[in-house]
Amino acid sequence: MPHNKGVMALEFAPAVKRIPVYPAGAGYARRGPLVRLESNESPYPPLPEVVAAANAVLEGINRYPDPNSIVLREALSARYGVPVERIAVGNGSADILLAAGSALLEPGAELIYGWPSFSVYPQVAGLSGARAVVVPLDEREYLDLDAMADAVTPATRLVIVCNPNNPTSTALELDRIAAFIERVPSRVCVMIDEAYCEFNTLNPPDASIALLAVHKNLVLLRTFSKVHGLCGLRVGFALCATTELPEALSVIRQPFFANAAAQAAATEALAHPEEVARRVDSAHVARSEMRERLRSLGLSPAPSEANFCWFELGPLRDEAEIVRGLAEQGVLVRAGSALGKQGALRVTYGTREENSRFIEALSALL
Repeated sequence: MPHNKGVMALEFAPAVKRIPVYPAGAGYARRGPLVRLESNESPYPPLPEVVAAANAVLEGINRYPDPNSIVLREALSARYGVPVERIAVGNGSADILLAAGSALLEPGAELIYGWPSFSVYPQVAGLSGARAVVVPLDEREYLDLDAMADAVTPATRLVIVCNPNNPTSTALELDRIAAFIERVPSRVCVMIDEAYCEFNTLNPPDASIALLAVHKNLVLLRTFSKVHGLCGLRVGFALCATTELPEALSVIRQPFFANAAAQAAATEALAHPEEVARRVDSAHVARSEMRERLRSLGLSPAPSEANFCWFELGPLRDEAEIVRGLAEQGVLVRAGSALGKQGALRVTYGTREENSRFIEALSALL
């Protein structure tokens, strides 16, 4: 006798209700000419050499990709001076974040991060069942490292510092980061999320690598999505002080997490530091111009050290109305309410023409 399938609902693990939905940009289904400043992407297409490298492997995609990403990790090792066995590659940096949470955390453990910050951090806690200890930013929109260090308890397993911080664009000097790590017990993993480090002018982007030799609990998390412009292929990597985390990640994750085209494109991208420098310079020019133009509108953007800006609209302006009005003019930005703070906007720096269209549209609305 057949069961009545309308009576019982599927039973899901508690994690499904704990994990918040990632607030992705809303413009993917839109058609027509758009100014897309909502997702911190590069406005510039990949180099032809990078595209050619990805295309070259497509004829062999009847075979699995290298599960260990050896060629890419060797290129990363040569670029950053970190041994291959201490480098982890992922399907974007978020893949490494979530896997690290699964490897390090469990119910009863604690994860510490500032807020607002990268929207995947709450997912790390929700997936593992660990308790998220969320430390508010200070009044200047910077991470409060002293409060984060004070929040460490015997249950703490992982502390994440996003520098420069997303969504606020603010960054802290390396000596402050180093002093913070000194305060964290060596049994606690400290992960510095450096997705935007190339745009940071406070310290050279490679300066933090020296800390790996000093702190055995340190992980530097980076990505090819931003300055290299490979968002669509999803490649992230972690530079680790020891082999412990890469080995744990290899146990936790599914095999073949980095596809063949992604590995090939990322490897080729590393061979073009001059393109990275050009894109960084373009972002710095856009940053300066955007800051002045926003100030001319009576707005006060946070001190940006990333490829995007963050600013409050003020108490008399409706965030949703502004975002909707911009979208109606073909300009897409991110609402602060989706990123942890009501009444603000996060805007990626695009081309000069795109930035001008944004300013003109925003000026009309204000």
